[in-house]
Amino acid sequence: MAVPKQRKTSSRRDNRRMHIFLETPSLVSCSHCKKKIRPHTVCYNCGYYKKEEIVNVMEKLDKKERKKREKEISLREKEEKGQDSLTMENLSK
Repeated sequence: MAVPKQRKTSSRRDNRRMHIFLETPSLVSCSHCKKKIRPHTVCYNCGYYKKEEIVNVMEKLDKKERKKREKEISLREKEEKGQDSLTMENLSK
């Protein structure tokens, strides 16, 4: 069996392994719901891609989840429009 003539140092070993590591995925915000998603993919939360609805996500949800999701979307739209004012009633909720 062949035997190496010289021992590989830890420095050489580590330089070889320098590019073997996990990277954090690059994320962008969805154009419709502003959740973080992978670039060039349909949003799993709202089903939109480039401001167009591709998948009807609400259709696949049951009644309870659909109501919750619609409530989240309506709250988000109110925040974007600036209609949600700082009144005592809104602050107490």
